[in-house]
Amino acid sequence: MDPKAARQHALQQQLERLDGRIAQLNQQSQQLSRLRLALFLAAALISGVTFLTWGAWPWLVVTLLAFIPFLVVVFLHRRVDTAVIRWQTWRQIKQTHLARMTLDWDNLPPPLPFIAPPDHPFAVDLDVMGAYSLHRLLDTAVSDDGSARLRDWLLDTQPNPNQITYRQTLTQELADMPLFRDKLHLHAHLSAPQGDGKMSGQQLQTWLEQPDDSHKLRRLLFLLIPLSALNILLFWLRARGVLPPVWVFTWGLYLLIYLLAARPAIGSLFADIMTLRDGLDTLNGVFGFLEGYQYGRFSHVKTLCAPFLDEQKRPSAHLQRIRRTMSGVGLTQHPLLGFLINAVVPWDAFFACHLANRKKELRTDLPQWLNVWFELEVLSSLGNFAWLNPGEICYPQLVPVNSDQFSVSSGSLPEAVTSPKREIIAKFEARQIGHPLIPSQERVCNDYAIAGTGSVTIITGSNMAGKSSFLRTLGVNLVLAYTGAPVVAQALHTSLFRLFASIRVQDSLTDGYSFFYAEVRRLAQLLDALQDDADRPVFYLIDEIFQGTNNRERLIGSKAYIEALTAGNGLGLIATHDLELVQLAEVRPSIHNAHFRDEVRDGRMLFDYKLHPGPCPTTNALKIMEMAGLPT
Repeated sequence: MDPKAARQHALQQQLERLDGRIAQLNQQSQQLSRLRLALFLAAALISGVTFLTWGAWPWLVVTLLAFIPFLVVVFLHRRVDTAVIRWQTWRQIKQTHLARMTLDWDNLPPPLPFIAPPDHPFAVDLDVMGAYSLHRLLDTAVSDDGSARLRDWLLDTQPNPNQITYRQTLTQELADMPLFRDKLHLHAHLSAPQGDGKMSGQQLQTWLEQPDDSHKLRRLLFLLIPLSALNILLFWLRARGVLPPVWVFTWGLYLLIYLLAARPAIGSLFADIMTLRDGLDTLNGVFGFLEGYQYGRFSHVKTLCAPFLDEQKRPSAHLQRIRRTMSGVGLTQHPLLGFLINAVVPWDAFFACHLANRKKELRTDLPQWLNVWFELEVLSSLGNFAWLNPGEICYPQLVPVNSDQFSVSSGSLPEAVTSPKREIIAKFEARQIGHPLIPSQERVCNDYAIAGTGSVTIITGSNMAGKSSFLRTLGVNLVLAYTGAPVVAQALHTSLFRLFASIRVQDSLTDGYSFFYAEVRRLAQLLDALQDDADRPVFYLIDEIFQGTNNRERLIGSKAYIEALTAGNGLGLIATHDLELVQLAEVRPSIHNAHFRDEVRDGRMLFDYKLHPGPCPTTNALKIMEMAGLPT
């Protein structure tokens, strides 16, 4: 059994064990529910009989004793129900792992409504975002900010080589920490609102940055606290008959100052803090887990989590102080009770001032804690991808520009797509590279290499033979490589490129663009990028060039455009049905031909999806039309 199949089998066995455990706990919960009802009825009966037989005082004592067993069972029942939720969440994590392994999109979390930036060079063409996208496959973050950061990493057009190396190191460590990753997800998920959904750290950041009137409140408290104490004293003296009701005047002055000066300074602070309660609960669960985890040999992850390990600045201690403040705030949330308490003492003003002090403490540290958590969520997503695909992935090696050595033996690659005999500026070499969004049992991997600016591979082949998928295979693995993630290949050695794809061009009714004009705009953007004499050449992927016009003009335009590509600061591939374009390789040494094949066997079209050198010797459009019953 191959490593991935073995891991998939292990996950399925875990799910079976979890199903058994959850069924057992549900049975216990039902038994405790029935026992609760029986004990409550019994206690109520004993209480009623005691009251009718012996009176009020014996009734009170007997009632308290009679309801103790009921309260104990209520406590146990809640513990069992909490365990059920915990085990169900743990099962959902494992089920989602299995869905990611098998590309079972129906059992993955729904895609987030992220929209790719307009005119992004590859987001739409390479399925980086969307319902069936790389982002959705990778994303295990519980926070909105973690998901957004993963999006930004995937869409980054200027990746930093030092960052890539750093992320690879952490991803490799986290790939070997499946229990850590799953427990991090579990604690965040259980603490999130209603146990699901995504938590937003930006809401907390906004709250921290909001100005407050704590300095004004502090001055008012120096006046309100003594005045409140005076009110209580005067009221007590009046109740004892020592003084006339002068407390009415001092109390009126207290209310006037409180309502006109203190209350506006408090503002919407309490509404904000009650809204943020769920977010703080999530942070408390996540930060507490990170504080207590034993990192052992995983030194790089431990270094990343260092802000949580500082004994002097434990996040849980700060959050616990805020939770105590929130408890005080919650006491006055009922309008009537809140009025009565604040009419006697400046309760809300005191806690508002106290909360402002807590905000000042957090303003420096919380952004750092959140940043580490979001970073850890993204890196855990990449590590989870590596763990779920053993035996199919590798960590790419970045090759410096102007390096003249191949790390992968070019002798194992198709002759027609090896690098030309010219000065090597940048290179891309892959052995058995495959598409991560194609299921393992259906995926066909290929070898490919190209090097030197001006190099172009023209890929021909019949319909459905795999040309477009191969372009996306190269592009999406470059996206993974530049994110710091492993790639689906046996080996990948690549320079840093500016990635550009023109594969899924769409017209725009809103902007008045036809398909052809939209394609022309896209290809013009690529030429502009090729004119930039940057340190990083462009790696371009073009599918069906100028397909929106007639054959004659398409051929003329395509030849001219490919000539322009060879003169630019880039290299790449063009997939086309125009077999006339393969003749360019005869006059341009930097242009190579490759193709995908098909054959008809027993009335069926068969494809091997393997890349072969040279131009395609066959076409299949008429065959497909004939098989569909159309006249040919």
